[in-house]
Amino acid sequence: MRVRLKIWRQASADVPGSLETYDLDDVDPQMSFLEMLDHLNETLAERGERAVVFDHDCREGICGQCGVFINGRPHGPGRGVATCQLHMRSFEDGSTIVIEPWRAGPFPVLCDLVTDRGAFDRIVASGGFVSVHTGAAPEANAVLVSKRDAEEAFDAAACIGCGACVAVCKNASAMLFVGAKVSHLATLPQGRTERSARALNMVETMEAEGFGGCTQTGACEVVCPKEISVRTIARLNFEYLRARLLRSLR
Repeated sequence: MRVRLKIWRQASADVPGSLETYDLDDVDPQMSFLEMLDHLNETLAERGERAVVFDHDCREGICGQCGVFINGRPHGPGRGVATCQLHMRSFEDGSTIVIEPWRAGPFPVLCDLVTDRGAFDRIVASGGFVSVHTGAAPEANAVLVSKRDAEEAFDAAACIGCGACVAVCKNASAMLFVGAKVSHLATLPQGRTERSARALNMVETMEAEGFGGCTQTGACEVVCPKEISVRTIARLNFEYLRARLLRSLR
């Protein structure tokens, strides 16, 4: 199949970028989107041109490294898939595909399609973990967890931290990401000891990193490759308000 690619090229964070056009005439419809970009880079290398820089790692929709705007939508036209899980058969022969990096102030562009998502790492480092001693893994029935809590925790833990929620949000809000991390740990017994400090620290770090507030448009849930529910944002608000109240009563 034939495709025309309009790709954002930016040599570094210090120089302006622009869209450049590339034509490919021999794209296999069974290629993944990233394999198509690999093919483009091989073509550019043969011509002595600079390859397109893009993030990737596992290419199995697990690591959260990949992520670009494809025709104005994070991760492209598919629902519940990351960029690496998208295949070229999703596009028609002769299509024009516009590929851009995440567009959000907290995710500055470093080069071409690569953005700095270190802000997510700093949010997790501020409280997205369990530091209390929990010992070795207990027997399955030693710590009782209801089916509802287990499913809620599992669904929230599916977040891969790709940043699509931030990129699509008009306020560049990270509340779906933070809500998933807080909900995951607050739901399980091992995470409840530090639930108040975790909610306070992660929300304060999120705000310090420049992410905006949530206006509940629901776009984040729509583009999330793991379809994390906006209910996790409600849980985050509950945990944060609970922590603020407990702190004021001390």
